[in-house]
Amino acid sequence: MNKLKRYLLFLVGLFVNALGVSLVTKANLGTSPISSIPYVLSLNFPFTLGNFTIFFSIFLIVLQILILRKNFKLENILQIPVSIAFGYFIDLTMYLFFWVDPQNYLLKIVALLIGCGVLGFGVYLEVVADVVMLPGESFVRAIVQTWNTNFGTTKIIFDTSMAVIAAALSFVFAGKLNGVREGTIIAALLVGFIARLLGKKLEFIKLFLFPEEYRNQEEIEEADETEAEQKSKNVIVIGR
Repeated sequence: MNKLKRYLLFLVGLFVNALGVSLVTKANLGTSPISSIPYVLSLNFPFTLGNFTIFFSIFLIVLQILILRKNFKLENILQIPVSIAFGYFIDLTMYLFFWVDPQNYLLKIVALLIGCGVLGFGVYLEVVADVVMLPGESFVRAIVQTWNTNFGTTKIIFDTSMAVIAAALSFVFAGKLNGVREGTIIAALLVGFIARLLGKKLEFIKLFLFPEEYRNQEEIEEADETEAEQKSKNVIVIGR
């Protein structure tokens, strides 16, 4: 039952994530770093942002296989259907937000910040679900596992690289910078911060959704404390 709840929660988080990506993109100040390459490609070729998100995700999965080789676990194949669902969710939410087209720069910033908040909440839900990682994060994890790098530092380098490559592609295909702007930087800085903040403020959601696991964890901690106290008493007796 818990497994089912986790997958349902992950699906909700995936949809919320797509809502956030679409709203950030609709602000027309760039998009999130991980979506920047698909977004630039969608501006220059007859495929949607969701389509290119799927293609790019599959590419990242192939890179994971090449990096991890025999350490690539079969369960990681779940990233493929997740990527397909995420791509279609993005196209659906882009359609749902057809009316969002802020012309004033202040309204663009407001839409961007709201989108970052929604995206951060979606990331938080995916973390709470703890079943599958999206290809972007899984690719970073593959690098960390293979070359023993720091996850946070590697993620920053990865996000920066995505934005730089997207900017280069924009110049190659359009002859100008299009699709990578200040919103890309703002999203890179804000989304992770919001997800971590929500992780601290909404701890009760985990307790509400998975009370059995928390009870088991508490029992384990109590048993450990009892064992530690017993050992302490034994040490005192020996000391005497």
